[in-house]
Amino acid sequence: MREKKDTLVVTFHTTTQAMAAEKFCQEKGLPGRIIPVPREITAGCGLSWKAAPEDREALEQAFAEAGLGWDGMYVIKI
Repeated sequence: MREKKDTLVVTFHTTTQAMAAEKFCQEKGLPGRIIPVPREITAGCGLSWKAAPEDREALEQAFAEAGLGWDGMYVIKI
């Protein structure tokens, strides 16, 4: 069985926000990838961005500067 580890999960209100964040992160070389929202979290669109917890500040700053909206940022074991 795989060991669970702390992971940053960024949720979005809409699928459009999630897809815009994915495109932005890929273009800027930011860490992470799109995943389904883990069942421990409820979110509007069902998609989330997964990254390492230490990347939280960089992602928050980049999303804010780009005007990208998000619902929440959580650190959970997945």
